[in-house]
Amino acid sequence: MRTVAVVGTGLIGTSIALALRARGITPYLLDDDPEAARTAAGLGAGVAEVPRTPVDLAVLAVPPQHVATCLRRQQTRGLAHDFTDVSSVKVRPQREAAELGCDLARFVGGHPMAGRERSGPLAALPDLFHGRPWVLTPAGRAGERAVGRATELARLCGARPVVMEPAQHDRAVALVSHTPHLVASLLAGRLLDGEESQLQLAGQGLRDATRIAAGDAGLWTDILSSNAAAVVEVLTELAGELETALGALRELAEAPAARDAGGRDRLTAALARGVRGRGLIQGRAPGGLRLSGAAAGT
Repeated sequence: MRTVAVVGTGLIGTSIALALRARGITPYLLDDDPEAARTAAGLGAGVAEVPRTPVDLAVLAVPPQHVATCLRRQQTRGLAHDFTDVSSVKVRPQREAAELGCDLARFVGGHPMAGRERSGPLAALPDLFHGRPWVLTPAGRAGERAVGRATELARLCGARPVVMEPAQHDRAVALVSHTPHLVASLLAGRLLDGEESQLQLAGQGLRDATRIAAGDAGLWTDILSSNAAAVVEVLTELAGELETALGALRELAEAPAARDAGGRDRLTAALARGVRGRGLIQGRAPGGLRLSGAAAGT
């Protein structure tokens, strides 16, 4: 793969372009906002212009709701021989692309599992994807060449390609990304009702728990809307567990003398479950690789 175009020069698109530049490929940068493309180019991410001939691969770094229409538009104009995207939802965009009549033999869905709470080209990093999973969800009609180029893109960016079914991917990110973001945002929103004397006591634990809530609200509305069914499943189960914890706390509040009653046991069980769940990712580097020895803090 020698030529690449990146459509959408936000955090992810510009980070991909910077990673490719470090590997000797100069991407063409396209964006509906010309200033964003020029900013990315000014960072050394590529050239803000339309290629004269089709490139090998076009990366569609646009929100989930725009993937299908962007793919249709860029295939019609002949931007590239093959296409991939980087959106964090896969079922809906691929279904919509099929409905629009896109050539899915030349398209491979993709999702690099990396990001930051900041957005825009100025937040981009050339090593954002190093060691991280890069999920590929080729449709049944995806051609071998397109799959090969999407896989090469992930590796050029320092990521670890992982092939999944679209629905499997969406269920996974609902658990490990989308629902956590929503919960962090709801928790952070409670701070708006806090008094200054309360907020000044905030420590690192609260900052860690709400860090991702600083992400772009509009983008995350699009992500959550596009993966709503999978998020509902996870959130419904979480709501049930919250209700159990709430009931236990109410029991303890109303009968504080019954410290060893069922309410205390249920609360302990909920906390212990959290300890076990946290342990499943404690020994993993960001991206899922297991750490060992000193690297895992043991």
